[in-house]
Amino acid sequence: MSAEFGGRTGRQGKLAQWLHKRRPKGTAADVGGRESLLLAAAAAGLPLAPAAHPAPGYRCSCDRVGCPTPARHPVSFAWQTQSTTDPAQIERWARHQPQANFITATGMVHDVLDVPVQAGREALAGLLAAGIDVGPVAESDEGRMLFFTLTRGTPEDEDEWWPCELDSHPETRDEHPGLRWHCRGSYVLVPPARLLGDGHEVRWIRGPEHPLPDPLTLLEHLTDAGARHPDPSGPDHPSAAWPLHR
Repeated sequence: MSAEFGGRTGRQGKLAQWLHKRRPKGTAADVGGRESLLLAAAAAGLPLAPAAHPAPGYRCSCDRVGCPTPARHPVSFAWQTQSTTDPAQIERWARHQPQANFITATGMVHDVLDVPVQAGREALAGLLAAGIDVGPVAESDEGRMLFFTLTRGTPEDEDEWWPCELDSHPETRDEHPGLRWHCRGSYVLVPPARLLGDGHEVRWIRGPEHPLPDPLTLLEHLTDAGARHPDPSGPDHPSAAWPLHR
């Protein structure tokens, strides 16, 4: 957890400082902290729905044999209509399903630009140095960095680059190497989320209190960094198949 989450004064800042000091590195947040982080994401307009989580035996809680996206997919097939920012509903889910991860459905309020972690770190440093507004950013221990932006939707006056439940179309990969643009019909895990592997997680680097920027203001930096730091996992790595329709 970065101390930058909740960096402004107030309750979120105190919560972030407490979590940073008290939570051992690589472990999930405590129950109260988990709820607070989920509610902060919902308050920022990110619609949430419950997702699977790691289960004993290095497997997914869904018990599907050979689950292609273990601990990284929604629980319900109706996740798009189920996703909500209602705090009462999110509290009920979080308390009744204390182990569950949560996804946020993209293309409603926000999109997510998903890049290899080394490219993301370089791009983030460059964006901040250039004084460009950067919104919430999360990092996954599976080697990806997630930049949360305003949604581009499906503009009528331009081609839709990514219809997106998955990666970019093959013809755009040379132009935007390693980049996945999650928009309509897609989702990503929202922090705090646990992944398969000892202490592996998805965590905020910059929290949801940061306003969502236009994705095109970030695209050039992300593309340039992606060209210098190609995705080491390649297109056949399991994380490249995230998300799948359920």
